[in-house]
Amino acid sequence: MLSTSAIPSIMASIEASLSEICSFNYAWECPLCFCSYSKRLELIVKQLQKSQIDPIPSFQNALKGISEDLSKACKSFAAYRGKGKIYVLVNCLDLCLALQERCRSIGAWLTLIEASCGSGTDLKKKTHDLSEEMQQAQFKVTDNEERVYYILQKEAQGRQTTKAVQSAILMDLARALGTGPENHHELAEHIQIFKTDLGDSMTGNERRILVSLERMFGNWSIEPKTVSESLELEFEEEGHIPPFKNFLCPLTKEVMKDPVVLESSQTYERSAIRYWFDLCVEDGRDPTCPVTGKVLKSLDQKPNIGLAGAIEEWVNRNVEIQIQSATENLSEESTVECIERTLNNIYRTSEEHPLSRYRLRKGGIIHLIIALLKSASKNIGSHLRIKALMTMHSLSKEDECKKIMLQEGMARLAIRSLTGNLEKEKEYALKLLSEFSCDEDYRRKIASEKGALVLLTTMAGNLEHPALANLAEMTLQNLEKVEENVPQLAAAGRFQPLLVRLCEGTEDVKIAMASVVGTMTLANNGKEHVARQGSKVLIRMLSSKPDARISSLQALYNLSGLDDNATILVDAGVLPPLIDILFKEHKAVNSTFTDVQDLASATLAHVVMKAGHWELASVDRDRHSMQSEFIIHGLLRLISDVSPNCQLNLLQILYGIASSPQAAESAATSIKSGNGISIITPFLEHQEIEHRISAFRLISILSRRLGQALSDELRGTNKLALLKNTLVDSNNTTEESSEAAYILSNLTISDDEVKTVLGTSLIRWIISRLKDQKRSASGRGSRPSSNMAEGLMGLLLHFTKSTDPSILDAIQENRLMGVLLGYVSVSPNPRVKKRATIGLMHLSQSLRARGMAKDSEPQPPSGLCSSLMFICGKPPLVAPPCLVHYASCEEDSQFCLLKANAIKPLVEILGDEDTSVQIAAVEALSTLLSNQDTLKGAVDVLDKYGVLEAVIDLFVEVRPGELQEKVVWMVDKIIRVDHYAQSYSVDQRLVKALVEALKYGNATTKRLAQEVLTNLKQLSGVGGRNSNQSQGRRDYR
Repeated sequence: MLSTSAIPSIMASIEASLSEICSFNYAWECPLCFCSYSKRLELIVKQLQKSQIDPIPSFQNALKGISEDLSKACKSFAAYRGKGKIYVLVNCLDLCLALQERCRSIGAWLTLIEASCGSGTDLKKKTHDLSEEMQQAQFKVTDNEERVYYILQKEAQGRQTTKAVQSAILMDLARALGTGPENHHELAEHIQIFKTDLGDSMTGNERRILVSLERMFGNWSIEPKTVSESLELEFEEEGHIPPFKNFLCPLTKEVMKDPVVLESSQTYERSAIRYWFDLCVEDGRDPTCPVTGKVLKSLDQKPNIGLAGAIEEWVNRNVEIQIQSATENLSEESTVECIERTLNNIYRTSEEHPLSRYRLRKGGIIHLIIALLKSASKNIGSHLRIKALMTMHSLSKEDECKKIMLQEGMARLAIRSLTGNLEKEKEYALKLLSEFSCDEDYRRKIASEKGALVLLTTMAGNLEHPALANLAEMTLQNLEKVEENVPQLAAAGRFQPLLVRLCEGTEDVKIAMASVVGTMTLANNGKEHVARQGSKVLIRMLSSKPDARISSLQALYNLSGLDDNATILVDAGVLPPLIDILFKEHKAVNSTFTDVQDLASATLAHVVMKAGHWELASVDRDRHSMQSEFIIHGLLRLISDVSPNCQLNLLQILYGIASSPQAAESAATSIKSGNGISIITPFLEHQEIEHRISAFRLISILSRRLGQALSDELRGTNKLALLKNTLVDSNNTTEESSEAAYILSNLTISDDEVKTVLGTSLIRWIISRLKDQKRSASGRGSRPSSNMAEGLMGLLLHFTKSTDPSILDAIQENRLMGVLLGYVSVSPNPRVKKRATIGLMHLSQSLRARGMAKDSEPQPPSGLCSSLMFICGKPPLVAPPCLVHYASCEEDSQFCLLKANAIKPLVEILGDEDTSVQIAAVEALSTLLSNQDTLKGAVDVLDKYGVLEAVIDLFVEVRPGELQEKVVWMVDKIIRVDHYAQSYSVDQRLVKALVEALKYGNATTKRLAQEVLTNLKQLSGVGGRNSNQSQGRRDYR
């Protein structure tokens, strides 16, 4: 409860608040209404101060309540006084509601004041009337203010609006602010004041409203150039007559194309005012006239025929001016600025007035722009090309314009611009091509332009420029609607149209698409793509009518040319129908059947050339595989009963099967059992070179497993000489010669055949050919060169293992060991290196057979030497004995590994990556330990060259197998020398390796390991026994 002394201060507060409220002239309805109530309240307060009213508690509370409500109302009034009009509009409903609440609250407090007044008094009546009015007060903003408020709130939500709607919004805002829409300066000041009012503390909603207003005003404030009727002709010399002001739509500020009049007598562009009406309905308010702001009773839009006619006349006059200007300015002699201005005017006219395009066409504008692009294509800059393409794209929206462009070569010029540097140039070139491609008659024309489809396909797949990619994709989608364009699109790398027709088209369409696949040149990725999506359809077509079968086979043959497609085709089921065509077709002799059989066999040859997958596939209902005896025998029987082309394909099929690591063994066995050798060998003399090469390749691969059978067949048909002649005849191809060499190297040939068929003179020829190959070799060798080197080295083995004296003399004469050493040291081919090493082993083994390892005591001289000794009294000098053989090995001996300095190279290849090379090296070194009488000296020599350490290291690392067996034999020989047995008895690595060999080695390895351990005194039994036991073998870890 208040004290009586507080009443004066409350009264003073009320008077101050009322004075503040009533001392300002307001332009807004709500504060004016509240101000009128406040003035009446001010009079009542003055009367209360003069009257003698008992200050009961209710009276005091009423005064306090009125004081507080007035203080709150002052805060709302501060917004009206201190903020800009736009700020008030944005918050008008909130401010209005706040004043209404304060007004009704004060009215309620006045009821208590009334109760304190004496009855029948004038003060009581005034208080009663004011209380009732204030409690029933309805504060409202004007319709225009409310409309602007809701529009601004919508803008704060980020609604996308057109330029026309933005213009209407600013017109409503200008009316609400009490200014005219044309007063740009005043409107800009209001927006700036609003920005200042918000300051740094603006909310997100207020910020969005400000940004939207600034953007709309920026567009609105740009006034187009207009003229009055009296000045209309003065602008013709500039190339464009500006429009009259009444030609412009108040909303779009552009020349109207379809002017309509509303009931307010205002004229608008039909599409603009319709959009405004739709927005009003969407916002739940009555449609208004944007210029006047009045609510429209009728939304009728009547054509303004007079104004439309005037605008049409203005457009026609401008078009004539443009045509005249273009005729003068669109040439290489004109300045860039002049050409650009002319193109801009033509583009603007075409876009703003589409009906004028026919006049521009009739005036020859299209010819002039195309001539400019053609003549100045190298000199015109990218900027002008963009302008020209942009203009042509606009004009192309008229069919006749488009037709002329295509006739004049505009498509080619647009395609050329696709290679430009600027993205904008490519964009308008693509837009122009997309426009052209909308017409079916023009799609063939675009597709026929050189490079068009390749460029479009490339751009459609370029995700770095999505806008260009979308335009290119749209154009391609139009082009692929024409059947004739499908092959060209596929050739450009766009296969989907072709594949869709192949998989989903009618039978005739499928045949046509298969023919396309069969005849077109495809890159590897294209072959794979088509095979993955279309191979199953093509395979199903093999069981269809003859035309479909031929087309499908052509396509499958083309696709099978890619090695990686072999797996795809096999998984799709290509093998059974191909085998069915080869084996079960009616064998009537006609060209169609021959073509089918040739294509089927050629496709099959491609498939089996890629090993690793077809070997597991079944090729018929009986689940035979390609390498089965049934299939191979069938292929062999076919060879004599088919066309020459099919014979070639069958040879290649057999070669592919025999080359597969998984199928080689069974294939060789089946070919042998099917009398294949006698069927194939005649092709070595075929008149066609491809047949000969295929036969040589097949026999070459078979010679690895069927060497003896081949030897017997070739010997029986006198074809050994044929192989030798093929090898040395320079008229034969390199592949024939290399395969002949390889075959000869794998055959079993007697010493007599080596002399009579090959001849010792072949050694010199082989050495010469190897030198030529070494000189010409660079990088990785091809199959012919690799086979030639391996074959020539294998041929030399026929000579090195011979014991015939004349052959051994030829070996010495041609210094063969030196040749072999060269390939042991540097050959990158492990098979060549292995054969060279085996050759060294043979030569070392031939030493005793030749009778060169004689007693170390010198023999008495005879002949001339005997006479010299008699005269001089001294015997001639004799070469010191070989430390390995204890014999007089010549310094240039081609049979002694020590004299030929071959030990070190052999030690080096003990660590070769290829196990077969290691085995050959161990065997070659083992020849030095084969004589028990010279064992100690040989071991000493090998120790000097580091052989012992290398052999022990190899034995420690090696796994059970042939190499282990070979190495443990050498270890056994080394340990038989007492000195080394004592030395290695403490080598725990060696002992552990021997124990492992004893556990896991083969029978020979175990026996030798046990003997070595016994000699090392690591096992109980008779130690140190120096018996010469049999030799052993092994394989590497």
